[in-house]
Amino acid sequence: MILARLEEADRYAGLHSGFAKAFAFLRRSHLPQLAPGRHEIDGDRVYAMVIQAPGRARDAAKLEAHRKYIDVQYAVAGTDEMGWKSTPACTRRESDYDVEKEVEFFADPPTAWVAVPPGHFVIFFPDDAHAPMVAEGNLHKVVVKVAV
Repeated sequence: MILARLEEADRYAGLHSGFAKAFAFLRRSHLPQLAPGRHEIDGDRVYAMVIQAPGRARDAAKLEAHRKYIDVQYAVAGTDEMGWKSTPACTRRESDYDVEKEVEFFADPPTAWVAVPPGHFVIFFPDDAHAPMVAEGNLHKVVVKVAV
């Protein structure tokens, strides 16, 4: 897991060939005006999901993990407090891996909670189970999916 300000993104661009495209998308001046839903960046290799939704309480957030995609989650408005636990350390599988939705859920409690304020991003690799969308009030965020 990586947490940083968008201004610091270039130091992480070399970690994966799709990160430069992801960060370029997040730097768009009209990002806050994009409609919720999927936005193409590079086909299925890199795409973005714009989300505007109410936050939830910690106890309502479930750890999720992905196998085919790395999540670059960027907070546009509202602070998204996200739970984290190493995926290999998760022992309480709540659902089998869903190939179509590219997600599996765990009932384990997070090991740590990380506050992601506006202008910051967090990168979750497949070994990073995460419980997003924890906030009081509404959240506006962009999740860029980068194929492993």
